[in-house]
Amino acid sequence: MRYELIVFDNDGVLVDSEPLSNTILAGYLTELGHPTSYEDSLRDYMGSAVHRVHDLVEERTGQLLPADFDDTLHSRVFAAFERELEPVEGVAEVLEKLAADGVPYCVASSGSHQRIRVGHRKTGLDRWFEDSVIFSAEDVGRGKPAPDLFLHAAARMGVAPERCAVVEDSPHGVSAARAAGMDVYAYTAMTPADRLTGATGYFSDMAELPGLLGRPAS
Repeated sequence: MRYELIVFDNDGVLVDSEPLSNTILAGYLTELGHPTSYEDSLRDYMGSAVHRVHDLVEERTGQLLPADFDDTLHSRVFAAFERELEPVEGVAEVLEKLAADGVPYCVASSGSHQRIRVGHRKTGLDRWFEDSVIFSAEDVGRGKPAPDLFLHAAARMGVAPERCAVVEDSPHGVSAARAAGMDVYAYTAMTPADRLTGATGYFSDMAELPGLLGRPAS
């Protein structure tokens, strides 16, 4: 099958942000009296929009997070991005090949538009992504594992869901892609394959991805 659109998750797939952002989130929640380890953060929040943090904390404790929680979290994460963020190894080569082959692609991320842009500028990936191909959970209201974001991205790009391939690295993302009726290729660099059930295929190195998408690397 030759896909008409490749939909990339952002965090952990394009930019190596998950270790940074989950370390900061776990520390901030612990600081606020909600003890959270790095492993807890990965399990509960990786691949989700920030509203999931509010929802789970309230569900588990009956308490609301501070009104400035999102602003403080984003400020700390963006500062860490500016200091340390790197692109995922090999992803620039994948994007270069897709562009050379004329294959449409886009980003569909649970993160905010600002978060996506900050990360892309720092890592140099902004050259590959115009605003018109960047989609955020902010655009639809419900983040992954709901399929809304992927369906929105496909509609805006003018491609039927069944002609799309999603590249994901989180259980919530894989679930969202499957619910949207899309094939999904799971990147297992951080999350083992047995936690990414339901994927169309699995890979641990970006060099493998073009072959999985039906476009073997030259």
